[in-house]
Amino acid sequence: MNECLPYFTRGQVIKGFGRGSKELGIPTANFPEDVVSKLPAGFSTGVYYGWAKVDDGSVEKMVMSIGWNPYYKNKKKSMETHILHSFKEDFYGSVLSVAILGYIREERGFSSLDELITAIKSDIAEAERQLERPERKIFITDNFFEDQINSS
Repeated sequence: MNECLPYFTRGQVIKGFGRGSKELGIPTANFPEDVVSKLPAGFSTGVYYGWAKVDDGSVEKMVMSIGWNPYYKNKKKSMETHILHSFKEDFYGSVLSVAILGYIREERGFSSLDELITAIKSDIAEAERQLERPERKIFITDNFFEDQINSS
């Protein structure tokens, strides 16, 4: 898994399962299947951290779940990005660019919604810690984010 990192990808934000904001209180931006299907074969499912940019906005911290979300028993693999920034409105159809830098944990099932929410909050805290490290902050200014609009 670590041999695939850092991993850079972008795609148009699509409507997901509708659980992030409504059920969990943790909104996510979802990638379409064509982006998910391009993940390298060695890319493990689980929770990751990195940087994200929506359209020509600022680069923000993010945490991402990649996999089948065992709690919900999804049939399709997904990439769900929680950007650690408050947005005034949704941004379906926008271009989301992400730099995935590190792995937090494997995906796993939970016995309750509260247990899942607690784990997600822990993942967010770990992402915050990791992204404060100087070797992670340098990615904020990576050319990948500068070239976003031109290469979309």
